[in-house]
Amino acid sequence: MDFHNFRLTTRLNLSSELIEEIYKILAEIDGVKNSWTVTGKLLPQTIERLTQAVIITSSGSSNRIEGNRLTDEQVNDLYKKMRIKKFRTRDEQEVVGYLEMLELVFSHYAEILMKESSILYLHRQMLKYSDKDARHQGQYKFGSNRVEAKDQSGRVIGVIFDPTPPHLVSKEMHELLDWYTWAKVENNKHPLILAANFIFEYLAIHPFQDGNGRTSRLLTNLILLQEDYHFTTVVSYERLVELNKADYYLALNQTQKSWKTENENIVPFLLFLLKIVRLQAQEAMKLLEQDHFEYLLSEKQLALWQWACSLSEKTFSRADAIAALGFPARTVEACIKKLLDLNKLERLGQGRATRYKVCVD
Repeated sequence: MDFHNFRLTTRLNLSSELIEEIYKILAEIDGVKNSWTVTGKLLPQTIERLTQAVIITSSGSSNRIEGNRLTDEQVNDLYKKMRIKKFRTRDEQEVVGYLEMLELVFSHYAEILMKESSILYLHRQMLKYSDKDARHQGQYKFGSNRVEAKDQSGRVIGVIFDPTPPHLVSKEMHELLDWYTWAKVENNKHPLILAANFIFEYLAIHPFQDGNGRTSRLLTNLILLQEDYHFTTVVSYERLVELNKADYYLALNQTQKSWKTENENIVPFLLFLLKIVRLQAQEAMKLLEQDHFEYLLSEKQLALWQWACSLSEKTFSRADAIAALGFPARTVEACIKKLLDLNKLERLGQGRATRYKVCVD
């Protein structure tokens, strides 16, 4: 196929005014990407804690966009008991599948190839606990489906668009994946522009009977990480989409109106996705710039700090910390030294009488 003249390519021929606006957004995003890579300011343990929080938040948000009713607190409870493998409600079944697949994407993104088998696998595993979806897990749709907007109760409040009919799904998915592979090799468009183009076309095809929106967000995370936007694991993409849900549906609807016409307009969805990623980048930059010194602490250092702050007098001895936390003496000494170095603790007295006081800003 001549991808140079393929509609997915030609619809990226944007006006000079739009190109200027788009590249201003891209420059801001890439500035954070570079800062994130260069500074290495956050400890691995801190990134691990933030990533776990993002997995929980993202799983709740991605499913609530589709009408799920679980809160982040309920998702967190599910996360703690995922090994049970038996979940009572449809909402729980859907969320746990997403939790597992987002963990997989975050942990193994470098090994997951953007090909049909990967997408089918993500879809199948995402829905593996969902009783209602047993028939079509990891299989392209067998009947017509529509992209619908739903409110918090799951009630349909509008139709976004009618997607590709079932008999054409396999053909169009192959074309989309082949185009994306070609476009990456050509390297003549910014990777986030290619990502937005890919994700919109995927949503327009709507290849599965259900779970398309959730799978698209897993794929978005996958692409962002494969393009080295590592702040993706510490600021939730899904949460930002949920917070801008009306704009998300509007962008989809506006872009779909010209889908497969002679003058396709990818701009509404392209700008929406780029602005969401820019919000991610801005929040990530705050983690580097603001005085969130807790992000510089290891898990045990943070535990000691939080315990010290909880004390009514905000003072303690080395022995108090050992007794309260159950850490070895050397570990407690190392934690205290770190907090002293950060000027978060003040030493009172000398020798065995030494006590430590929390420095209140």
